[in-house]
Amino acid sequence: MKRSRIKKGDQVRVIAGDHKGKEGKVLDILVKKDKAIVEEVNMISKHQKPSATNPQGGITKKEAPIHVSNLSLITKDGKTTRLGTKIEDGKKVRVAKKTNEVI
Repeated sequence: MKRSRIKKGDQVRVIAGDHKGKEGKVLDILVKKDKAIVEEVNMISKHQKPSATNPQGGITKKEAPIHVSNLSLITKDGKTTRLGTKIEDGKKVRVAKKTNEVI
């Protein structure tokens, strides 16, 4: 299990798989599974029985996890980049591999 450099709140683009090209914000990271939940990407239909919280029941849409290896960070200029780390002023910071700028 490798530690993901993609964090919650990052803007990412899917670079492989059925949802290639879609973009969204990372809502959650599942560390043990190396997966992330991205807003409006990899949507699934879930059949729900009526309950006290949802008396109508029915089919609901929700995001399913997608593997972090299929995601790439989007920089401020709208291009995708891989991430690296380096030590700056005694702190570990994330760095864009293409532009070498601190994120």
